[in-house]
Amino acid sequence: MKIPKCMSTQHPDNVTPPFFARSAELGGDDEIQEAYYTFSHLGCDEQMWDCEGKEVDNFVVKKLLTRYESFFREQRLGRDVFITLRVPNPTVEKTEAKILLETLESIPRSFDTARLFYNDDIPPIFEVILPMTASSRCLDRIYNYYNDFVVGKQNKPFRKGDLTIGEWIGEFKPERINVIPLFEDMENMLDAHNMTREYLTMQDRNIDYQRVFLARSDPAMNYGLISAVLLNKIALQNLHGLSEDIGVKIYPIVGVGSAPFRGNLRPRTVERVAEEYPSTHTFTIQSAFKYNNPSEEAKEAIKKLRGRQVGLPHNVDKDKCLHIIKKYSEEYQKQIAVLAPTINKIAKHVPSRRKRNLHIGLFGYSRKMGEIVLPRAITFTCALYSIGLPPEILGLNALDKDDLRFIREVYVNFEYDLRDALRYFNRTPFLPEGLEASVRNILDFETDEEHQEITDNIVDALRDNKTENLGELVLRAGNLRKFLG
Repeated sequence: MKIPKCMSTQHPDNVTPPFFARSAELGGDDEIQEAYYTFSHLGCDEQMWDCEGKEVDNFVVKKLLTRYESFFREQRLGRDVFITLRVPNPTVEKTEAKILLETLESIPRSFDTARLFYNDDIPPIFEVILPMTASSRCLDRIYNYYNDFVVGKQNKPFRKGDLTIGEWIGEFKPERINVIPLFEDMENMLDAHNMTREYLTMQDRNIDYQRVFLARSDPAMNYGLISAVLLNKIALQNLHGLSEDIGVKIYPIVGVGSAPFRGNLRPRTVERVAEEYPSTHTFTIQSAFKYNNPSEEAKEAIKKLRGRQVGLPHNVDKDKCLHIIKKYSEEYQKQIAVLAPTINKIAKHVPSRRKRNLHIGLFGYSRKMGEIVLPRAITFTCALYSIGLPPEILGLNALDKDDLRFIREVYVNFEYDLRDALRYFNRTPFLPEGLEASVRNILDFETDEEHQEITDNIVDALRDNKTENLGELVLRAGNLRKFLG
C-alpha cells in the first residue's frame, strides 16, 4: 500500500489566485481543476478534499475521471494518487454535522464511478480526516457509522420476504474506511498516542497501518510558535513509541503552511522542514506554496519531499518542553489579549481566497480572561504581519538564556525561522514593551524596507480610521512575503 507524502490542501494562504481560477475566490469547479493540476503538474500524490462549508462538490471523483480521462488512465485514483476527505466533526460543528453523513454516503457512489472507469475494485476514496479529534470514541463512531449504516444497510430487506437494499440498489463498497484523527490543541496533541491506541484496540480490526494528523497552525495561534514546534516534537516522539509498542505502522502527517509561524514550508525550505520533523511521512502543500512561487520551483520541491527517506523523531525532554511551553505560552497569550481588537479590525480587510469557510475556532484563555474570539489562523497571521508585527516573536521575552539554549538544541530551525519572519518586522506602535530588545538579544536580523513602508501606511490608516484602502495594502504586503498568513 502506497502512503502519500505530499498532501495538497485547500488552505487559503495564497496572495494571488492560480492561473486557472475564474475569480480571486476559488469555487467548486476551480477546486476540481486544482486537484488535477496538483496531481498532473506539481506532482503531489494526495489531495485533501474539505467537506465543510459552502460550494463542496461531492462528485469530485466523477468530474476528475470524466474531464481528465487520459491522465487518470495512467495515474490510478486510489492507487497512485489519492483523494482524502476532511469531514466535519459532529461533536464540535453542530451546524455542519449532517454534511458528515452526506459525505460518507458519497464514498460508495464514487466507488461505482471508478469501477465503471477502471473495471476493477480499487476504491478511489477510502480515508477520511476528522478535525478537532478529542476522543477515540469520536473516531470509532465514524468508522462504525460507515460500516453499519452506509455499507451495512445493503443487507436489510424492505420488509420480510422482499428484496434487500443491496439487491435493489447494488452492493456498497468499499466495505471499510480508514479514519485519520487530526489533533489540533495542546491537550489532545499530548494525548494523541493514547487516543490512537484506544481507537485501534476498540474493535477487532485487521489494521496494517494508521495515519495520524498533527496540526501546526492552530497550536501556533493558540500557544505561540515555540509551543507549536515543541508540541509536534512531543507528539511525534509519542506516536513513534506507540508504533513500536503495538507493532502497527504509524504514518504521521504534519500540517504546515508557508509563513514561519505556520511551518515555514516553501519550495526553498523543504529540506529544512524535513530535517525539523524527520519522522513525518506526509507534509501538507498549501495554496501559497502552489501559487505564489514559480511552478517549476514548487514542482522540484515536491519531488524532493516525495523522494526523501523518513527517519526517526527527535528525542526530546518532554518535561523541559512542557515547562517552557507553560511560561512562554502564558506571556504569548497575554500579548494576544492586548492585540486582539487590532487583529480583528484588520481581519475584515484580509481578502478571501475560497468561496467557503473552514471550521470556525475559538481562541481559549484562562477563565480570568474569558474567551477571546479571533479569526482563523491564516487571517490571524496575516493581520499581525500587516502591522509589521510577525507573530513568531510574541512571547519570546518570557524565555531566559537556559530556555533559549534548550530551544536551539531541540528546534533545529529556530534562528532560520525567526530571521525569515523578522524580515517583515516594523517598529509598530502595537509592539509589546521590551519585546524588540529581547528579540535583538537572540539574533541579528535585516528588514525589508518596502514591506516596512507598506506596514507604516497600514498603521497610519488604522490610527486615522481611514480603512477604505486597507485590503489593497494588505495584498501588497502579502505579495512581498509570497503568502497571506
